[in-house]
Amino acid sequence: MTTEIIFAGFGGQGVILAGKILTLAGMSEDKYVSHIPSYGAEMRGGTANCSVIVSDEEVASPVIEKPDVVVALNKPSMTKFEKWLKPGGLLIYNSSLIDTEPTRKDIRTLALPANDMAAETNNARGANMVVLGCLAKVCPGMISGVKPFEFALDEAISARNKKFNPINIATIEAAYNKDYDIKGE
Repeated sequence: MTTEIIFAGFGGQGVILAGKILTLAGMSEDKYVSHIPSYGAEMRGGTANCSVIVSDEEVASPVIEKPDVVVALNKPSMTKFEKWLKPGGLLIYNSSLIDTEPTRKDIRTLALPANDMAAETNNARGANMVVLGCLAKVCPGMISGVKPFEFALDEAISARNKKFNPINIATIEAAYNKDYDIKGE
């Protein structure tokens, strides 16, 4: 099992953090991982993306040319990264902020209302946590449920923000427990 993922969105949406958390969760399960963050010109409000690989085998190269999964939290990210997906790949897009359908017909798509789902768990800034729970659910074998994210959050989150870990875990768990309608399957 090897899953290559691109997370993308505006700076401030937590795409880099989501990638880091997924990487740490994979490490906690003795997976081989890679995480490469990429920031736009501005941090908050600019574009940000990261490449993550989670694998049962050593990662030969951290560079992702044709990802298995693209997570787009805003419209510019979907426009840019949809074309990168390999045929049959999965595009998860934040339908809370993206009001258009993907254009490719050779990929699978999942309209995920990430902001709305985060708000339902009283975690208004938790769209990235919704994505993590969704990924654990729709990419079986990559991460085994919610438990690895507890370790990852404890490692990734600064001491002053650890007080948010319980709500972040609750958000991940709520997203993991949902059923998803992936189009193109």
